[in-house]
Amino acid sequence: MMMEASFDTEESFDDPSCLAPQPPGSVSPARRQTVKEVKETKATVNCVTFPLPGEGPEQQLLKPNDWSYCDYFWADKKDPQGGACIPGIEVLLQKQLKGKSLQKEMAEFIHERIKIEEEYAKNLSKLSLSPLAALEEGTLGEAWTQLKKSLHDEAEVHLKFSNKLHSEVEKPLLAFRGEHFKKDLKKYDHHIADLRKQLASKYAGVEKARKALADRQKDLEVKTHQLDVKAHKHEEDIKKARRKSTQAGDDLMRSLDFYNQTQCKWFEEMVTSSMELEKMEVERIEFIQTHLRQYTTLRHETDMFNQSTVEPVDQLLQSVDPAKDRELWVRENNTGDVRPVDLDI
Repeated sequence: MMMEASFDTEESFDDPSCLAPQPPGSVSPARRQTVKEVKETKATVNCVTFPLPGEGPEQQLLKPNDWSYCDYFWADKKDPQGGACIPGIEVLLQKQLKGKSLQKEMAEFIHERIKIEEEYAKNLSKLSLSPLAALEEGTLGEAWTQLKKSLHDEAEVHLKFSNKLHSEVEKPLLAFRGEHFKKDLKKYDHHIADLRKQLASKYAGVEKARKALADRQKDLEVKTHQLDVKAHKHEEDIKKARRKSTQAGDDLMRSLDFYNQTQCKWFEEMVTSSMELEKMEVERIEFIQTHLRQYTTLRHETDMFNQSTVEPVDQLLQSVDPAKDRELWVRENNTGDVRPVDLDI
């Protein structure tokens, strides 16, 4: 539980020069001795407070050496087109949406690969039925017939490859993080955006309280230096101004507490959300990696099966024997083995 801080009425707000506006180049008596103590060490950008470079203890990364999302997306990113700044959480959400889009493009790429395989299988099957050189005979004719049959077998291999590509690669890529994915991402966006709005509101409250304190300090300073013949009434006015100044200081400290509590909540939710988005990105990459590996596995299997379709062709080609083919052809087509002799009278 955070305790409310308040200003010491005797040491802080009784001295109107503490926060009273000063002309350029001038230093109030109270601030002249403590100018180093009030040196700015922090800056608030878009209602989020950061330490200035080189000021205060060096911050340690939440997850050193991991390049984790939770360490590198605290500031808002400037829009190169000159538009509104983009919050760090929005950059992470855009990464997820881009990943979803690229995943879809990969599925489209695999689909095109499938179409090529299907067309190739269709053409191979058609070519295997070609009557070209169907009259070849002997051992060479057997090898030629087997070669044409291997095209049909190879077509079946490629058709099977295309079917597996669809069921084991394309379909999972399309189904991964389906139609509700964008809605789920919007939950992160809306939740963090709501906390940023609360933070902006609390910061506005701090600025309002800061201005109110400055006004009260100025009023106290005027009354302190005012010359009034009615001394008693003048003393009452100073006491009243001092009470209002003290109250304004207390209000400022309360506003600071509310702001810091809200920023702390935003910080915690940013760490949680960024870590969840980081985990989602790891899951996406590993999922795609697994299915692209399945693609290469199927491709290797296809090569192996294709090799098996040509092995019988190789064996028959090794058995081709010109002498045997000549014998078979001569036996079937010879016109007689009796040779001509000389004519006698």
